[in-house]
Amino acid sequence: MKKKTGKSAYAKAGVDIDVKMNALSRAKKMIQKTMTPGVIGNWGSFGGLFKSPGKDMVLVSSADGVGTKLKVALMAQRHDTVGQDIVNHCVNDILVQGAYPLFFLDYFGASRIDEGVFAQIIEGLCKACRENACALIGGETAEMPGLYPKDEYDLVGTIVGAVEKKKIITGKGIRAGDVLIGLPSSGLHTNGYSLARRVIFEQAKLKVNDRLPGTKQTVAEALLAVHKSYLKPVRTLMDHLTVQGLAHITGGGFPDNIPRVLPEGLCAVIDRSTWKTPALFAFIQEKGNVDREEMYRVFNMGIGMVVIVREDHVVEALEVLKAAGEKPLVIGWMEKGPEAVRMMN
Repeated sequence: MKKKTGKSAYAKAGVDIDVKMNALSRAKKMIQKTMTPGVIGNWGSFGGLFKSPGKDMVLVSSADGVGTKLKVALMAQRHDTVGQDIVNHCVNDILVQGAYPLFFLDYFGASRIDEGVFAQIIEGLCKACRENACALIGGETAEMPGLYPKDEYDLVGTIVGAVEKKKIITGKGIRAGDVLIGLPSSGLHTNGYSLARRVIFEQAKLKVNDRLPGTKQTVAEALLAVHKSYLKPVRTLMDHLTVQGLAHITGGGFPDNIPRVLPEGLCAVIDRSTWKTPALFAFIQEKGNVDREEMYRVFNMGIGMVVIVREDHVVEALEVLKAAGEKPLVIGWMEKGPEAVRMMN
């Protein structure tokens, strides 16, 4: 019998199994370096196994995507940051409830598997997992021509973490007089990119390698800045004092995220004069003629995490956060009132 040569029928239809399996095989060494003591068995099984954190622990999970920031990665032909983005985003989401990460699962879907692009994405995922002491124990890699546009892909992640029952942060203890501390963001993080791309590329007519006005960065460098993880500084703070509430400032900005942790009848007053709006946000607002209030609802405007503490803990909290490498700012306070969030100045 003659040996078959050339592409398989499936490859001719747009899906090359060999390319996918080769890409996964090459990624195995990087992925294995993210393994933590809780991982059971070897990577590559149908399901990932992880030890139970214990009877007094509660599991906390979250799922999210990178969104249209992926369009910028494609334009810049740089894919090593988006994997970090999705891990750090998910880490921050469960951190808000006091949880630390246990393991992560990713979904990568594309029109076709480009081994070079895939390797960069896995590199980013593994880097962030190692930095957050989180095991990458599985996921899904799907090649679907006809569903995704040519050469484009999607990246989604799911995280599972744990927190002691008695240490869950619910926000129910927040009261009038508490103080809001803001932790600076590294940029847009992973939200607002549809508007940012429209303003920067369509209205301002900039290219990815152009210098972004008001900065020393190119457009690509500014837009692809990695979504920051707040795990280490916030966990350090939690070891020193009681954190009353946390809000990850993502899609919906200040007006939609802070109320998620507030008891009814309390208002978070945000003083915008306490920090300088980074140049990237100012550029988008000016060139896009975007209403100021909409900017604070779409973007983080330079503050990626809000920490709520008692007034008599503020000085200590600022010292601990600074020692942990952060540049914390007192950005507001809690008071009684019908509005969940009030922006001033």
